Amino acid sequence: MSTSLTQKRTDFRKLHDSGCFVIPNPWDVGSAVLLRSLGFKALASTSAGFAWSGGRTDYGLKREDVLQHLAMLSAATDLPVNADYENGFADSPEDIAVSVTQCVATGVSGLSIENRTNDAKQPLYDDKLAVDRIRAARRAIDASGTNVLLVARCEGFLVGQPDLAATIKRLQAFAEAGADCLYPPGISTKEQVAAVVKAVAPKPVNILIGGKTDLTVPVLADLGVRRVSLGGALARAAWGGFMRAAIEIRDKGTFNELGNGHPGGELQKIFGGPR
Repeated sequence: MSTSLTQKRTDFRKLHDSGCFVIPNPWDVGSAVLLRSLGFKALASTSAGFAWSGGRTDYGLKREDVLQHLAMLSAATDLPVNADYENGFADSPEDIAVSVTQCVATGVSGLSIENRTNDAKQPLYDDKLAVDRIRAARRAIDASGTNVLLVARCEGFLVGQPDLAATIKRLQAFAEAGADCLYPPGISTKEQVAAVVKAVAPKPVNILIGGKTDLTVPVLADLGVRRVSLGGALARAAWGGFMRAAIEIRDKGTFNELGNGHPGGELQKIFGGPR
Protein backbone atom coordinates (compact mmCIF):
# COMPACT_ATOMS: atom_id res chain seq x y z
CA MET A 1 0.00 0.00 0.00
CA SER A 2 1.39 3.41 -0.97
CA THR A 3 2.12 5.97 1.73
CA SER A 4 -0.26 8.92 1.79
CA LEU A 5 1.11 12.40 1.30
CA THR A 6 -0.06 13.38 4.77
CA GLN A 7 1.84 10.46 6.24
CA LYS A 8 4.97 11.33 4.25
CA ARG A 9 4.93 14.82 5.66
CA THR A 10 4.31 13.60 9.19
CA ASP A 11 7.12 11.08 8.92
CA PHE A 12 9.45 13.74 7.55
CA ARG A 13 8.89 16.04 10.50
CA LYS A 14 9.48 13.19 12.94
CA LEU A 15 12.88 12.55 11.38
CA HIS A 16 13.92 16.01 12.56
CA ASP A 17 12.97 15.42 16.20
CA SER A 18 16.04 13.46 17.26
CA GLY A 19 19.12 11.69 15.97
CA CYS A 20 20.94 12.39 12.72
CA PHE A 21 19.88 11.15 9.28
CA VAL A 22 21.32 11.43 5.78
CA ILE A 23 18.98 12.85 3.15
CA PRO A 24 20.62 11.99 -0.21
CA ASN A 25 19.87 13.88 -3.40
CA PRO A 26 18.54 12.04 -6.46
CA TRP A 27 18.38 13.89 -9.77
CA ASP A 28 15.78 11.74 -11.56
CA VAL A 29 13.23 9.01 -10.90
CA GLY A 30 15.77 6.22 -11.36
CA SER A 31 18.19 7.59 -8.78
CA ALA A 32 15.29 8.23 -6.39
CA VAL A 33 14.11 4.62 -6.69
CA LEU A 34 17.65 3.34 -6.23
CA LEU A 35 18.19 5.39 -3.07
CA ARG A 36 14.89 4.20 -1.67
CA SER A 37 15.99 0.59 -2.24
CA LEU A 38 19.10 1.26 -0.13
CA GLY A 39 17.02 2.10 2.91
CA PHE A 40 17.24 5.87 3.15
CA LYS A 41 14.30 7.43 4.97
CA ALA A 42 13.91 10.64 2.95
CA LEU A 43 15.19 12.29 -0.21
CA ALA A 44 16.05 15.82 -1.31
CA SER A 45 16.17 17.14 -4.84
CA THR A 46 19.32 18.72 -6.25
CA SER A 47 19.02 21.68 -8.58
CA ALA A 48 22.54 21.04 -9.88
CA GLY A 49 22.04 17.33 -10.50
CA PHE A 50 18.74 17.89 -12.26
CA ALA A 51 20.18 20.69 -14.39
CA TRP A 52 23.17 18.60 -15.48
CA SER A 53 20.92 15.67 -16.41
CA GLY A 54 19.31 17.97 -18.97
CA GLY A 55 22.56 19.44 -20.24
CA ARG A 56 22.03 22.73 -18.44
CA THR A 57 23.82 24.65 -15.69
CA ASP A 58 22.84 24.95 -12.07
CA TYR A 59 20.73 28.07 -11.48
CA GLY A 60 19.84 27.99 -15.16
CA LEU A 61 16.48 26.29 -14.66
CA LYS A 62 13.02 27.77 -14.97
CA ARG A 63 10.53 27.44 -12.13
CA GLU A 64 8.10 25.49 -14.31
CA ASP A 65 10.79 22.89 -15.05
CA VAL A 66 11.63 22.51 -11.37
CA LEU A 67 7.99 22.21 -10.32
CA GLN A 68 7.42 19.43 -12.83
CA HIS A 69 10.60 17.70 -11.66
CA LEU A 70 9.55 17.92 -8.01
CA ALA A 71 6.17 16.41 -8.78
CA MET A 72 7.87 13.48 -10.54
CA LEU A 73 10.30 12.87 -7.67
CA SER A 74 7.57 13.09 -5.04
CA ALA A 75 5.46 10.53 -6.90
CA ALA A 76 8.38 8.19 -7.62
CA THR A 77 8.60 6.55 -4.19
CA ASP A 78 6.86 6.38 -0.83
CA LEU A 79 9.60 8.53 0.72
CA PRO A 80 9.20 12.20 1.65
CA VAL A 81 11.03 14.64 -0.62
CA ASN A 82 12.59 17.95 0.36
CA ALA A 83 12.73 20.45 -2.51
CA ASP A 84 15.91 22.28 -3.40
CA TYR A 85 13.89 25.32 -4.41
CA GLU A 86 16.86 27.62 -4.96
CA ASN A 87 15.88 31.20 -4.03
CA GLY A 88 12.21 30.46 -4.59
CA PHE A 89 12.39 31.77 -8.16
CA ALA A 90 11.19 35.14 -6.88
CA ASP A 91 12.54 38.21 -5.15
CA SER A 92 9.73 39.94 -3.29
CA PRO A 93 7.97 38.37 -0.29
CA GLU A 94 4.68 38.55 -2.18
CA ASP A 95 6.06 36.60 -5.12
CA ILE A 96 7.80 34.15 -2.78
CA ALA A 97 4.42 33.33 -1.22
CA VAL A 98 2.97 32.51 -4.64
CA SER A 99 6.00 30.45 -5.64
CA VAL A 100 6.06 28.49 -2.37
CA THR A 101 2.36 27.71 -2.73
CA GLN A 102 3.12 26.23 -6.15
CA CYS A 103 5.97 24.17 -4.74
CA VAL A 104 3.83 22.77 -1.93
CA ALA A 105 1.27 21.64 -4.51
CA THR A 106 3.84 19.32 -6.16
CA GLY A 107 3.65 16.93 -3.20
CA VAL A 108 6.94 17.75 -1.48
CA SER A 109 7.29 17.28 2.26
CA GLY A 110 9.81 20.08 2.73
CA LEU A 111 11.35 22.94 0.77
CA SER A 112 14.40 25.13 1.15
CA ILE A 113 14.68 28.82 0.34
CA GLU A 114 18.09 30.47 -0.20
CA ASN A 115 19.11 34.03 0.49
CA ARG A 116 21.18 34.01 -2.73
CA THR A 117 20.18 36.54 -5.39
CA ASN A 118 22.14 35.12 -8.38
CA ASP A 119 23.42 38.67 -8.92
CA ALA A 120 27.24 38.67 -8.81
CA LYS A 121 27.31 42.33 -7.75
CA GLN A 122 25.06 41.65 -4.75
CA PRO A 123 25.07 37.87 -4.17
CA LEU A 124 22.89 37.92 -1.04
CA TYR A 125 19.56 39.60 -0.40
CA ASP A 126 19.54 42.44 2.08
CA ASP A 127 19.08 40.87 5.52
CA LYS A 128 15.69 42.45 6.15
CA LEU A 129 14.36 41.36 2.77
CA ALA A 130 15.79 37.87 3.29
CA VAL A 131 13.92 37.57 6.58
CA ASP A 132 10.71 38.92 5.07
CA ARG A 133 11.01 36.29 2.32
CA ILE A 134 11.23 33.48 4.90
CA ARG A 135 8.32 34.96 6.81
CA ALA A 136 6.26 35.04 3.59
CA ALA A 137 7.17 31.41 2.86
CA ARG A 138 6.07 30.46 6.36
CA ARG A 139 2.71 32.17 5.92
CA ALA A 140 2.17 30.49 2.56
CA ILE A 141 2.86 27.04 3.99
CA ASP A 142 0.62 27.67 6.97
CA ALA A 143 -2.15 28.88 4.69
CA SER A 144 -1.89 25.66 2.69
CA GLY A 145 -2.55 23.56 5.79
CA THR A 146 0.00 21.00 4.59
CA ASN A 147 2.60 20.94 7.40
CA VAL A 148 5.41 21.14 4.85
CA LEU A 149 8.79 21.69 6.51
CA LEU A 150 10.45 25.05 5.77
CA VAL A 151 14.24 25.10 5.48
CA ALA A 152 16.08 28.44 5.39
CA ARG A 153 19.52 28.50 3.79
CA CYS A 154 22.27 31.09 4.32
CA GLU A 155 24.59 31.04 1.30
CA GLY A 156 27.36 33.31 2.55
CA PHE A 157 30.06 30.64 2.56
CA LEU A 158 29.18 29.68 -1.02
CA VAL A 159 29.26 33.19 -2.47
CA GLY A 160 32.58 34.40 -1.10
CA GLN A 161 31.35 35.75 2.25
CA PRO A 162 32.63 33.15 4.77
CA ASP A 163 31.64 35.12 7.86
CA LEU A 164 30.46 32.70 10.55
CA ALA A 165 29.10 35.39 12.88
CA ALA A 166 27.03 36.92 10.07
CA THR A 167 25.82 33.49 9.00
CA ILE A 168 24.70 32.65 12.52
CA LYS A 169 22.93 35.99 12.91
CA ARG A 170 21.04 35.41 9.67
CA LEU A 171 20.10 31.84 10.59
CA GLN A 172 18.79 33.00 13.96
CA ALA A 173 16.67 35.63 12.22
CA PHE A 174 15.35 33.01 9.80
CA ALA A 175 14.43 30.77 12.74
CA GLU A 176 12.52 33.62 14.36
CA ALA A 177 10.75 34.25 11.03
CA GLY A 178 9.38 30.70 11.04
CA ALA A 179 11.98 28.40 9.47
CA ASP A 180 11.75 24.85 10.82
CA CYS A 181 15.30 23.84 9.87
CA LEU A 182 18.45 25.91 9.29
CA TYR A 183 20.99 25.20 6.59
CA PRO A 184 24.42 26.89 6.25
CA PRO A 185 26.04 25.21 3.21
CA GLY A 186 29.78 25.65 3.01
CA ILE A 187 30.74 25.44 6.67
CA SER A 188 33.28 22.66 7.01
CA THR A 189 34.86 22.40 10.46
CA LYS A 190 33.69 20.87 13.72
CA GLU A 191 33.98 24.24 15.39
CA GLN A 192 31.79 25.95 12.79
CA VAL A 193 29.17 23.21 12.92
CA ALA A 194 29.07 23.19 16.71
CA ALA A 195 28.68 26.97 16.81
CA VAL A 196 25.74 26.93 14.40
CA VAL A 197 23.98 24.06 16.17
CA LYS A 198 24.30 25.83 19.53
CA ALA A 199 23.19 29.19 18.15
CA VAL A 200 19.90 28.01 16.62
CA ALA A 201 18.98 25.29 19.13
CA PRO A 202 16.51 23.69 19.46
CA LYS A 203 15.87 24.10 15.73
CA PRO A 204 17.43 21.30 13.65
CA VAL A 205 20.45 22.00 11.45
CA ASN A 206 21.22 20.60 7.99
CA ILE A 207 24.88 20.24 7.00
CA LEU A 208 26.03 19.85 3.40
CA ILE A 209 28.73 17.28 2.63
CA GLY A 210 30.09 17.37 -0.89
CA GLY A 211 33.31 15.37 -0.79
CA LYS A 212 36.03 13.84 1.36
CA THR A 213 35.86 15.09 4.93
CA ASP A 214 36.46 14.11 8.55
CA LEU A 215 32.86 15.10 9.30
CA THR A 216 31.36 11.61 9.28
CA VAL A 217 27.75 10.92 10.22
CA PRO A 218 28.72 9.81 13.77
CA VAL A 219 30.82 12.94 14.24
CA LEU A 220 28.02 15.20 12.99
CA ALA A 221 25.53 13.38 15.22
CA ASP A 222 27.76 14.02 18.23
CA LEU A 223 27.85 17.71 17.28
CA GLY A 224 24.04 17.81 17.35
CA VAL A 225 23.38 17.92 13.60
CA ARG A 226 19.96 16.54 12.68
CA ARG A 227 20.34 15.93 8.95
CA VAL A 228 23.07 15.66 6.33
CA SER A 229 22.48 16.36 2.64
CA LEU A 230 24.79 15.81 -0.31
CA GLY A 231 23.69 18.43 -2.84
CA GLY A 232 24.98 17.54 -6.29
CA ALA A 233 27.72 15.24 -4.95
CA LEU A 234 26.04 11.95 -5.89
CA ALA A 235 25.33 13.31 -9.37
CA ARG A 236 28.97 14.35 -9.68
CA ALA A 237 30.05 10.88 -8.56
CA ALA A 238 27.87 9.32 -11.26
CA TRP A 239 29.21 11.70 -13.89
CA GLY A 240 32.72 10.92 -12.65
CA GLY A 241 32.32 7.22 -13.41
CA PHE A 242 30.79 8.03 -16.79
CA MET A 243 33.63 10.40 -17.71
CA ARG A 244 36.39 8.03 -16.61
CA ALA A 245 34.94 5.24 -18.75
CA ALA A 246 34.30 7.46 -21.77
CA ILE A 247 37.75 9.10 -21.63
CA GLU A 248 39.45 5.73 -21.32
CA ILE A 249 37.64 4.49 -24.41
CA ARG A 250 38.47 7.66 -26.34
CA ASP A 251 42.12 7.89 -25.34
CA LYS A 252 43.19 4.27 -24.92
CA GLY A 253 40.65 2.21 -26.81
CA THR A 254 40.24 0.01 -23.73
CA PHE A 255 37.13 -0.71 -21.67
CA ASN A 256 38.38 -1.43 -18.15
CA GLU A 257 36.31 1.25 -16.40
CA LEU A 258 33.12 -0.34 -17.69
CA GLY A 259 33.85 -3.22 -15.32
CA ASN A 260 33.25 -0.88 -12.37
CA GLY A 261 29.61 -0.38 -13.32
CA HIS A 262 26.85 -1.75 -11.10
CA PRO A 263 25.60 -5.17 -12.30
CA GLY A 264 22.72 -4.83 -14.73
CA GLY A 265 20.90 -7.77 -13.20
CA GLU A 266 20.82 -6.08 -9.79
CA LEU A 267 19.56 -2.85 -11.32
CA GLN A 268 16.80 -4.81 -13.05
CA LYS A 269 15.71 -6.24 -9.69
CA ILE A 270 15.79 -2.86 -7.98
CA PHE A 271 13.80 -1.07 -10.65
CA GLY A 272 11.32 -3.92 -10.83
CA GLY A 273 10.69 -3.92 -7.10
CA PRO A 274 8.36 -1.96 -4.81
CA ARG A 275 8.68 1.81 -4.56
